[in-house]
Amino acid sequence: MAITSFSTGMRAVAATAFLAAAGLATGLKAQGLESTETVNRIVGSQVKQEEAKATAEARSVNTAIDRTRENIGTVRKTSKLDKVDIVFLTDAARSEGGPPPEIESKVKQHQDDITELRKEIEANALLFNAIESRRVQAQDVLAVEFDDPGKVVIYAAAKPSN
Repeated sequence: MAITSFSTGMRAVAATAFLAAAGLATGLKAQGLESTETVNRIVGSQVKQEEAKATAEARSVNTAIDRTRENIGTVRKTSKLDKVDIVFLTDAARSEGGPPPEIESKVKQHQDDITELRKEIEANALLFNAIESRRVQAQDVLAVEFDDPGKVVIYAAAKPSN
């Protein structure tokens, strides 16, 4: 009888813990990254987005790709930014056939560095949450540019999800 009582008590404790965890998870989902206020609080930076044609931005994107090796270190060290700009290169999305030839050749030339950059972005809570808030996958990031102190521009071969 004592064993049965113990097992019943343990089941009650386990059930209570499960329900508490489920309630906690629901609370976290309710706070999702949908809200601009939530994103800004988590990221601690203003996250903006814009759409552009890769062909029009080719020079800026290629310059940023050429700087990927040095920008990897900056991504690794970045813990606070005032502004994160995500530039959606809509005509470079996979659904559109990928980047135009002038960008694609730079991507191939710096392929290993871009792969490392993407891993560093995934490991950086600030940048990862910034791109995730706009539903950008790290594999769609072509380059980053730290053009002003406290600001980063992230070029993504993707279309915004609306």
